Amino acid sequence: MERYQRQIILPGIGTSGQQKLKASRVLVVGAGGLGCAVLPYLAAAGIGKIGIIDGDTIEESNLHRQILYSSEQLGLSKAKEAANSIIKTNPGIEISVFEEFLTAKNAAETFSGFDLVIDATDNLFIRYVIDDTCLTCGKPFVYGSIHQFQGQVSVFNFEGGPTYRDIFPEENGAAPNCAEAGVLGVTVGLIGMLQANEAMKIILGIGEVLSGKLLIYNLLNNSQQVFEFGNVPASKKSHISVSFEMLSPAESLLGEALLLDVRESGESPQVNLENGLHIPLSSLPQEADSLDRNVEIRIYCQSGIRSRKAADLLYRMGFRKLKLIRGGAKDLLTEIRRAKAGEASL
Repeated sequence: MERYQRQIILPGIGTSGQQKLKASRVLVVGAGGLGCAVLPYLAAAGIGKIGIIDGDTIEESNLHRQILYSSEQLGLSKAKEAANSIIKTNPGIEISVFEEFLTAKNAAETFSGFDLVIDATDNLFIRYVIDDTCLTCGKPFVYGSIHQFQGQVSVFNFEGGPTYRDIFPEENGAAPNCAEAGVLGVTVGLIGMLQANEAMKIILGIGEVLSGKLLIYNLLNNSQQVFEFGNVPASKKSHISVSFEMLSPAESLLGEALLLDVRESGESPQVNLENGLHIPLSSLPQEADSLDRNVEIRIYCQSGIRSRKAADLLYRMGFRKLKLIRGGAKDLLTEIRRAKAGEASL
């Protein structure tokens, strides 16, 4: 009681509200910038069970915004190290760690142990997986996204309210991630805290939840805009019906397969592989017939967005041996160089 006294005395919370927090189970998808902002506040508030799912490891480029990590933790699991950090903040909570990436295959099972999902990923396609799974399982999810100096927050599938597909019905292949567009640490910090705030309001049953509303915050001029939207008939929504296996860059180099680069001509870095082929996504509909349907095709682009579009296109054209390479050309090239360095040292 002493730990939570300052929030217990707030109007609308009290001891009953604190018990609601203790009984709640919240899953955070992603332990990157947004996750590092969300997790400490959930833990400090006394959320009874927190789940963290992320298959990524800590890199030096993460440290300017992912404040749960330090230079001594480079190469370690984000999910595990984030859990180690927040359990020190509040040893009285339960934490479940999933050292894997969320996929369409594991989403339903992972979500089953939680009441609410917080989207802290920058992967557009996984966001649709979160939306579809939460709708099927009847769970709300708190959305947050970043583009340079701007952030967005909303709540989907809350008490029959609109879903992510109601406001973003189509996959936008032009949406860059933080690695491409850049990001300030304070931006993810602010948006992550707003997500934690929405989660707390849902659990406590207080305030006005951002259901059917999209909050857009611009950090350069401190402007806030709220756009309202409603439910769209199911017949007009787009749906991702095919789940493709995701390979790490290291896994993509093993075994026999064709590695297909679907970036446009001239994009860097250049990736040269004996078993590689370059067909831009814009040309793929015309050139797909030149590909062998009996050969496994592993697809990559700059960040993972166009590779998914290419896989969807090829699947509709009858290709079935399709896999996606996680990340992009830069990560793949780094792995190729690492593998060659290892061979040279033998």
